[in-house]
Amino acid sequence: MMESMESYRYERVIIETTRHRIEGTITLARDGYRSRLSDVLNATERDFLSLTDATISTFDGADAAGDVQPFVVVSRHQIVIAIPQDPNARPSTPPPPLTAV
Repeated sequence: MMESMESYRYERVIIETTRHRIEGTITLARDGYRSRLSDVLNATERDFLSLTDATISTFDGADAAGDVQPFVVVSRHQIVIAIPQDPNARPSTPPPPLTAV
């Protein structure tokens, strides 16, 4: 049985390993189980994350423009940080420091 494409949504993410920064699109469930990036990252039955429309760059700056790939898989165990990109988010300033009372 094939699920309709309407049961999925696409989210842009930034993934960093110790050597690479990868910006790409991940496919998530529209609702419920596996509808969040953290659900996919914590799924122990999967060792890899699939990304489409990805740009891969290294931290040493050797490829400033990045290598564009239509499809990549990333080992879940190599991910150091993963950040969902909200297309509507504006850059925010950090909150003011806490002061002692």
